[in-house]
Amino acid sequence: MIAPAPHQTDGLERPRNVVLSVRDARKSYGFVTALAGASLDLHEGEVLALLGDNGAGKSTLIKAITGIVQIDSGEIALDGAPLKLRSPADARSAGIETVFQDLAVFDNLTVSDNFLIGRETTWPRWLGPLGLISARDERTSWRQHAADLSVGHVSPDHEIGLMSGGQRQAVAVARAVAFARRVIILDEPTAALGVRESDEILEMVRTLPKRGLSVIIVSHNMDHVVRVADRAVVMRRGRDVGQMDVRDGVQRDLVAMIMGAA
Repeated sequence: MIAPAPHQTDGLERPRNVVLSVRDARKSYGFVTALAGASLDLHEGEVLALLGDNGAGKSTLIKAITGIVQIDSGEIALDGAPLKLRSPADARSAGIETVFQDLAVFDNLTVSDNFLIGRETTWPRWLGPLGLISARDERTSWRQHAADLSVGHVSPDHEIGLMSGGQRQAVAVARAVAFARRVIILDEPTAALGVRESDEILEMVRTLPKRGLSVIIVSHNMDHVVRVADRAVVMRRGRDVGQMDVRDGVQRDLVAMIMGAA
């Protein structure tokens, strides 16, 4: 069992338990080292920014936490219990959902189809995956969750390929929120969005801890990091090199740490 870091407080004298821990994660592809002993702790109800320049190891670490790749050595734990992540299905079963930069949505399907992709309700139930997909149940499920996330204006019948970048991102985030139980990972959620759409996604991110979720957000936009994150962990050359509580005015300090000037 991974020994969690000492309890940290958020200034209100409430202990913040460690939800997700990574210890000394290492991963190599032949002679190329992607992770060289990376570690991090994600606390309960925390929005943690994972920062670093291109090639720092962020993507590989996220893929390890989500079961896309398997680390060569090190440990990953959820609530103190070691996780064996052999596939993304293992991560989902553990309550970890991820929204990658490519969103993993199907342009030719509707919002409700994308929302329940891989989790469809079929009739008759005894036929399981061989049954007919219930479009009515899909629409009902989307409307219930969309209203709760303030994206109820997005029709379940809209085709994803005809929607704006912000609407597509909102659908992907809503899908992750609906099925995550412990952790949500957001990979560059505002990278291809305009100002208004970015604001909407960031506002959605700010509500996630109130839903009992802990969040890891990967971003190169320091202003967005300051708006939503409680703490930042910086990676460089495959390992974590520092962390910092996030508050207004720390953008330069974060950039300096990313560039190795701090």
